[in-house]
Parts: sequence; C-alpha cells; structure tokens
Amino acid sequence: MGKQPLGWIIVDSLDTLMLMKCDEELREARSWVKHELDYDFDYNVNTFETTIRMLGGLLSAHYLSEDDVYLEQAARLGNKLLGAFGSKKGIPYASVNLKSGKGIPSHVDRGASSTAEATSVQLEFKYLAQLTGEELYWRAAEQVMKSLDEADPTDGLVPIYIQPETAKFQGNLIRLGSRGDSYYEYLLKQYLQTREPVYLEMYLETVAGIRKHLVRYSKPNNLMFIGELERGIGGPLSTKMDHLVCFAGGMFAMGATEGLDYETARRLSTWTDEKEQQMTMAKELTHTCYRMYHDVPATGLAPEIVVFKQDANSDKDFYIKPADKHNLQRPETVESLYYLYKITGDIKYREWGWEIFENFVKHTKVTSGGKDSKPRYTSLDDVTVSPPKMRDNMESFWLSETLKYLYLLFDDETDPKWDLENMVLNTEAHPFPRYAKAPFATGWRRQGKLESLEPEKKETPAQEVELGNADTDLDVSEAKLKASRDNEAVAEALKQKGELPVAKQPVAKPLNEQVDSVKEELVKQGDV
Repeated sequence: MGKQPLGWIIVDSLDTLMLMKCDEELREARSWVKHELDYDFDYNVNTFETTIRMLGGLLSAHYLSEDDVYLEQAARLGNKLLGAFGSKKGIPYASVNLKSGKGIPSHVDRGASSTAEATSVQLEFKYLAQLTGEELYWRAAEQVMKSLDEADPTDGLVPIYIQPETAKFQGNLIRLGSRGDSYYEYLLKQYLQTREPVYLEMYLETVAGIRKHLVRYSKPNNLMFIGELERGIGGPLSTKMDHLVCFAGGMFAMGATEGLDYETARRLSTWTDEKEQQMTMAKELTHTCYRMYHDVPATGLAPEIVVFKQDANSDKDFYIKPADKHNLQRPETVESLYYLYKITGDIKYREWGWEIFENFVKHTKVTSGGKDSKPRYTSLDDVTVSPPKMRDNMESFWLSETLKYLYLLFDDETDPKWDLENMVLNTEAHPFPRYAKAPFATGWRRQGKLESLEPEKKETPAQEVELGNADTDLDVSEAKLKASRDNEAVAEALKQKGELPVAKQPVAKPLNEQVDSVKEELVKQGDV
C-alpha cells in the first residue's frame, strides 16, 4: 500500500458491479473515483499490474457506461504510466513513479523486465489511443512488440525475462506460467482487438511451438498438460504446471473460433484442421485444469502449482509440493470454462464451474458471526487439508476476474457489449471493444523488415506525434501531448486541475452494429 489509497479493489471491480447491476455500490464507487482518486503523489507502482487493473478497470468502465468520469481518470493515469516506456528499445521498465512519471528498472533479476508484463499492456494503451485519438499511446505499445519480435524467439516461444535497454532475452526459461503467460494471450487478443494480421501470424507460431515443445500427457489418465523448458528449447522438459497456465484453454478456443460458436465456426470456409486441433487442445487442457480441482479431495480446490507424472506405474496424475499447496482464488480455470461453454454450449462446463464455485464458497468465505455481518472471502494456505487454514488476504482479481467469469458462465443475457464477437477481455477480465477499423496501423514489419516507425494513419482526428527511433529513448513527456482536444467537457475538467486534457472519441459500437453501419453507407453511395 502507498501513502494514500489508489482504490485497487474499487477500480478493478467497476465493470463487475456494472455487469451484476449492483447500482448502489456502483454509485459509491463512481463518486470515489470522481472525487478522491488521485495519481499525483510520489509512489512507485508496478507498470503491468497498474495498467491491467487500474487503467484497464477505468477503460472498461467507460466502455460499458460511456461516462467521461472514467475516461478522465484513465487519461490521467495513462499519461503517468507512459514514463515506463522510456528505455532505449521501448521495453517498459518494471515500475514507474506516479509523481515524476519516471520508469524504474526491476531491483532484482539484474534489472530485467518480465516478458509477460512488458507485452501485456498493449490492449489498454491501444484502446486509450482509440478513445483519445492520441497516437503516442499506440506507438509506445507497438514499439514493445517490434523490439521483442526482433529478438527472434525460436518457434514463437519466449524466455520469461527481457532487458529493457537492449531488448535481449535474459536466461532460457520458457513457460506459459508466471512471467510468460499473458505474452501469448495478448498476441491473440491484439489481433482480435485491431485485426492487425502480424499478431495472428505471431500467435499461430506460438501455438505450433507450444504443441511441438511443451504439450505432454500424464499417467495414468492421459491428461494433457503444458510443461516448462528450464534450459530453453532443446533442454529437458519439466512437468511442473502453474495454475496460471489454465488460461490457455480459453485462449486456444478463442484462437480457433474468434468468439463464434463452435458449430457456426466449423461451417465457415476458413475452418481448417489446424483450428480443429486448437479446439482439441482447448478442451483437453480445460479438462486437466478442472481435474486439478476435482482430484484434491480435502477441499476440491486447486493448488498454485502441480507436478504431473509420466511414470507408467503412477496411480495419480499429479502431486503437489509442500510450498505449492496454497490457493489464491485465481481465475484461470473458470476463465477457460466460461470460454468453452460460450463457444461449445456443452453443459458440462457449467457443471464443473458450479462445483468449483461451491467449493470456493465452502472453504474461503469468512463471516464475523453477527446476524448482519456480510460474508468476505480469503485465500488459503493449504488446499490438501480440511478445514484449510485461511490467509486473511483477498486479491482484487477474486472480484474482477474469478467471480466475474463464474457469473458470465451462467449469464444468458445478450448485452452486445459482453458478446465474445464484439469485445475482447484483457488479462484482468476487463472488456474492451473490437475495432471494425483500427485508428492506427502497426507500422512495422517482422524481424528487421521494418519500413518505417511512422504508422499508417487510418481514420483519426488526431495530428501526428513524433516518436524517436527504436535505438533512442522514447519521449513520453506530457509536454508531447496536445493541448487541443475534441471533447470540451473532459478537456475543461482536466484544465481546471492544471493537467493537459485528453480527448474522447465516440465509444466503439458493437462489431455487428459497425458492420451494419458500413453496409448502409455503401448502399447510400451506390457501391453495393
């Protein structure tokens, strides 16, 4: 915690309150965001966590409500966070100071940034660019991806650390667990968000690399798991798998179908054997992750990490080390259950989700005992004993992700803003719209085939913003942000507080509405 509250749980839960129609709580939260949330103080924050939870929470609240209160705060925070991208290669530093806007290298790991953290802020900054017309946000996000791709990962698989000044990978450890996970997730989601083909190409390379190097099956029940390469490609495979890896079931399903239901996607002319294989991987891995809960008899809750067995004489598919028995109420398994149910319609994913939900309630709910006391929830020390020891700590992702995914798993309402075909969820489960036409283009080619860092402008009222070369420091000072904007209300509010204003572009309509609008315009012009 810092010197003053940043409202992590409040901001991270805004869209959950909107989804669940918790109107009274939402009014209180909005009032706090408007009147009390302040980023102008001397405190270092983690770049990644602040981007996905705080910036992502504010942006998704704006997407769902079209309320400028959230956009104003998102713009203010985005301007602060840009300082993290000031390395020579544009790779964000691990932390940033909110007062100075200065990026700060990690105090451990020889200053390296986590690869997943550096490459999992792009959805947020690209959406902020789309809302504001401010190209600098977009280009900062793209520079990271260009620099990382030029590091030339083998078969699309990346080591989990990268040096921000050189964009060179540090070490050889490859995994889809901690510090690696959301790199792969955001390749697909950047493609879904912007339709930029370079990200689909990169994503498909990673899927092939995962299948070739990391996928294995346990004994005796042939459960698919994704292992780790501690010494890199060519080295021995560790059968350890973090619970974090369980996000990948949903990722594979979304990669195959792009959010369409399975039967519809299979009837398209674009359906291939490769996409069918991705769906098989999605189903098999999600089943494995369910078994990580179901096969823990004491609580029915998964530990943080399991180690899978491949010995033909094994009587159980995995075991749990003493240091890995805790449960942080993580969302990744129920996340994949949500995607698999929405895409396949198979009721078993709801049944598995309900079983997990009941065990969370049974073992992690805390009450003070009074008749008016409200339940609270906590993480656990050890899922292998009953009753498990409670930790007296709840991460904000319990509300922003785990409970949200469980709610969406059983929610049959058809709000188009929550439709998988119209939106993409960031790695903290905050929804952003997909673009029928992105406001800026990627502006770079893969592995040194760059034509220009200057993105092709598509359709945006914003003017050009200069950006340094890849080998020079990225100028991310607020002085670079333009003083004239097209949203007078937001601009005036920021001016009164002595800050540069940032614009608001109209919130993107759901994708189906955008397509209909384009068709109508073409009909008017006589082009169809």
